[in-house]
Amino acid sequence: MRVFGVDPGLTRCGFGVVDGGAGRTVRPVAVDVVRTPADADLAVRLLQLSDAVEQWLDRYEPQVVAIERVFSQHNVRTAMGTAQAGGVVALSAARRGLPVVFHTPSEVKAAVTGSGRADKAQVTAMVTKLLGLKTAPKPADAADALALAICHLWRAPMRSRLEEAQARAAEMARTHRARLAQAGARMSAPAAVRPSPRSTAAKTGGEGQ
Repeated sequence: MRVFGVDPGLTRCGFGVVDGGAGRTVRPVAVDVVRTPADADLAVRLLQLSDAVEQWLDRYEPQVVAIERVFSQHNVRTAMGTAQAGGVVALSAARRGLPVVFHTPSEVKAAVTGSGRADKAQVTAMVTKLLGLKTAPKPADAADALALAICHLWRAPMRSRLEEAQARAAEMARTHRARLAQAGARMSAPAAVRPSPRSTAAKTGGEGQ
């Protein structure tokens, strides 16, 4: 599976493409950071980002796009820009029919380093080691994008099994509720009025006379 990981942002947007093999094997394909000028209009910056995303989708043909979810940030303006950038990426992927998955920063850190509280230096070091890179990807946005792709490759099988189990449980629950409803309907239905043996005998005797 080939995953396009994106660490969204307007000033710097990290792009990383990683191929997943048997087991937990991962191989780097490409990594870069797309920048847009802070003094440009918002619409222009989003357009530039969209153009860059389209180029990467054309060039590397990923099977899924993994984007960091905006979880919490103290700077509201930065959070809005991050969310807008992530939306542009998701829209471009959706137009091509590509699945889009959002991962929280803690999920990515836990998948790559084993700790959801790892700092950026630890994430970068593990990404460099896991992908066998000669030099650490810089800036941190580039390493984060690769980490997102690795996270999805390793979490996707588990997530699929969980979704399948949840679907089976939901189907079993629907079947159980349907059976209960049928049983309740049978119990609440009025019983058919049957003549008593005495009245039946009386009626038969009268006809005989």
